[in-house]
Amino acid sequence: MTLGEPPSRSPRSRPTMREVAALAGVAIKTVSRVVNEVPTVDPAIAARVRDAADKLGYRPNLTASSLRRGDGRTSMIGMLVEDAANPFSAALTRTVENVARERGVLVLVGSLDENPDRERELARALIDRRVDGLVIVPAGHDHSYLISEQRSGTCMVFVDREPSLLDADSVVSDNRQGAVTAVDHLLKAGHRRIAYLGDRATISTAAQRFDGYRHALELARIDYDDELVHHTGASEAAAIAATERVLSLPNPPTALFTSQNLVTIGAVRALRTLGLEHGVAHVGFDDFPLADILNPGISVIAQDTEQVGRTAAEILFRRLDGDQSPTRTVTVATRLIERGSGEIPAGGPRND
Repeated sequence: MTLGEPPSRSPRSRPTMREVAALAGVAIKTVSRVVNEVPTVDPAIAARVRDAADKLGYRPNLTASSLRRGDGRTSMIGMLVEDAANPFSAALTRTVENVARERGVLVLVGSLDENPDRERELARALIDRRVDGLVIVPAGHDHSYLISEQRSGTCMVFVDREPSLLDADSVVSDNRQGAVTAVDHLLKAGHRRIAYLGDRATISTAAQRFDGYRHALELARIDYDDELVHHTGASEAAAIAATERVLSLPNPPTALFTSQNLVTIGAVRALRTLGLEHGVAHVGFDDFPLADILNPGISVIAQDTEQVGRTAAEILFRRLDGDQSPTRTVTVATRLIERGSGEIPAGGPRND
């Protein structure tokens, strides 16, 4: 073999550091120093090593490298979300990924589908793959299964919902106050029959938003009406059916508060099908793509997803860096975005 010619090899075998060294005409130790980005390597030699690695398709074994470093770190973290396809989950994941990328850390993502068994399965699978830490949007109500992993050094931060039976950091939105703000906004427009459509009441965030809805009505001295409430689950189809049901009541609501983005989308579809999008006021919880270009635009209580995700990632990396301070829950404020649907006054045209 002459310098500059890649060695012949089986198409299924992986190139080795020894082969890179031979092709570059340097010692194996030099290749190792280049791979580990030791700054004292001559730039010309480093370029020759990288060129040889590219020609061979060589990739370093990061797991082996982490073991050689002695700290056991893999430069990977795991992230478990409700549904990676959901706009909220996607935005949250992207923010955590951006923070991790700044530190050269890879993020492995899994969807839980609100299934506690799937949460346990995926959390353990990620831990078995030696992730350095976990960011979890929990589906279950018992996280004691993570106690032993936490004691073994796996750092973890919970997002959107606090953990149960486990002392860990969490970052959440102010769900209750956001719901109060939404209902107050509709009350100020003169609405007194305001329907609530939300996710399952067993989910902590849904329960907090429902509590905010009831509290706002109580402060306004408006009697609670069970006919106007539907805990639909996070499903467009279920939200469409629930919207149609409440609007077919003998005394239908003049406004809707939908407390989850997929529920909001379902309600928007139902209102447009019924021709009531300009006659029934509507405020949703969670922003979603294209909400601003509909007619009318959809008024929402927006979570600061970027702030939630960045705060969670920064807490996790501080823990990985050795922070031993007491665990804490960080609550991030929400804000009302007025786009038209929430500003329709009571008694306006219903188009029916």
